[in-house]
Amino acid sequence: MNVLVLGAGVIGTTSAYFLAKQGHNVTVIDRQENVAMETSHGNAGQLSYAFTSPWAAPGLPLDIIKWGLTGSSPLIINPNISLSTIKFMYRMYKNCNVNSYEINKSRMLRIANYSKQTLIGLEKEISITYDQRKQGSLQLFWDQKEIEKARQDTSILDKFNIQYEFLDANGCVEAEPGLQYVKNKLSGGLRFANDFTGNCYLFTNEIYKKCLEMGVKFELNTHVESILLDNNKVSAIKTNRGEYSADSFSVSLGSHSQKILSEVGIDIPIYPVKGYSMTLPVLNDHDAPQSTIMDDKNKIGITRLGENIRVAGIAHLTGFNSNLREKSLHSLKEGLNNLFPRATKEAEDLKFWTGFRPSTPDGTPVIGPTPYPNLFLNTGHGTLGWTMSAGSGKLLANLISGIESEISTEGIDMSRYNYANKTSLSYG
Repeated sequence: MNVLVLGAGVIGTTSAYFLAKQGHNVTVIDRQENVAMETSHGNAGQLSYAFTSPWAAPGLPLDIIKWGLTGSSPLIINPNISLSTIKFMYRMYKNCNVNSYEINKSRMLRIANYSKQTLIGLEKEISITYDQRKQGSLQLFWDQKEIEKARQDTSILDKFNIQYEFLDANGCVEAEPGLQYVKNKLSGGLRFANDFTGNCYLFTNEIYKKCLEMGVKFELNTHVESILLDNNKVSAIKTNRGEYSADSFSVSLGSHSQKILSEVGIDIPIYPVKGYSMTLPVLNDHDAPQSTIMDDKNKIGITRLGENIRVAGIAHLTGFNSNLREKSLHSLKEGLNNLFPRATKEAEDLKFWTGFRPSTPDGTPVIGPTPYPNLFLNTGHGTLGWTMSAGSGKLLANLISGIESEISTEGIDMSRYNYANKTSLSYG
C-alpha cells in the first residue's frame, strides 16, 4: 500500500518508520528543510511516562486566579484574545472536574505506557543514540498541600501498575544531588524510577536515517495546501510542488492539523499552545540535574541532555505568534536557578527556543480513523509528543494496516468530539 504521511516531526517520522516496517511504500511531506524542525526541535526532553497528565485538572481555575494575583504565571494569555483562544479555554474549563480528569489521564497513561514499551522494543531492534538516560524523573513539592494533592492521584497510577515513591527532602537530594542547596525549601517529591530522558531532535533524525534505509521518501520544503476529495475518499494532497496521491493518508501536522482538516469538514479542537525552552551547557556535573525534574507548581521541567541542561515550560495562549518573549526567558532562568543555582552559568551559546504544542482541551491526542475511509489522524499530543511518539506511531501504523491494536483505542480517536462532527467515523 502507498501511504502518505503529512508532517515530519517526531510523530510523523515514527509513523513512517512503523508503516515502512510493515511493508508499505511511505512518503513523508513537510514544509521544513529537515525533520523535527518545529515542535519536536527544542522540547523539554522528557520521556515522562508516569507523569503523563492533562493540564485540565480540578484545581486549574483556582490556580489561574492565584497566578494572576502573584504576577508570576506559567500561563500567559494574549490581551488581544481571539475567538479560537476563548473556545479552547472554555473547552479546557469543561474538563476541569474530577470525573473528566480521571478519564483523560487514564487515556493518556494508556498511550504513554504503550509508547514506553514500544520504545524499549525499538531500541532492541536497532542501534540508536539520542542522549538517552534511564534514571527516572522527580516531581518536586514545595508544601504539604501539593503532596496531599499528589496522593489523590495515586489510584490512577496503581491502576496502570506505575511504580512511584514519595520522598522527603533528603530523599530528593539523594536522587538529585544538585538539589542540596535548596533542600530546606522543599517539602518532598514523587519519584518515578522508570521514566527516561532523551533528545527528541536527535531521536527523530536517527529514525529518519532508518526510514531512508527502508526506502521511505521525504519530500521536504513542501507546503501542504489542501486535502483533495473524490467520491468520499481522499484522492490526493495538493502542495506547492504539485499533487501527491496515495492509497492511505495520515495527518501529523501538529498545531497546523486543525486548519487543513477543517477544510474537509473535520473539526478537531487543536490549539497552538506556545511553549519556550532554553538550553545551557553544564558547568559542574555534581551540581547539575542528572535526569528530569518537574516543578509542577510553576510548570517548569528541567532535563539533563548529555552535557547540556534543557529548561522548558510556560503556556502562552497567543495563536501562532512565534516571537521570543524575553520575560519567558527570565522565567526559565529563574526556574533553573531556584533549583540548581550552581549547575550552569550564563553562556554566549545559550539557546532560547519557542514552539507550538498541538494541544487538545482534554489533553489526549487524536489517533485513529476519520469519516473518510483512507484518512487517518495522529496529532494533538500537546506537551507529550516526545513521550507518546513511539507508541502513537506504531498504533497508527497498525490501524492503517488493519492489524488489531495492542491497546484499547477507546476515547483516543476523534469520536469523542462528535459534538463538532456530523459524520461518523469510517473504519474501512
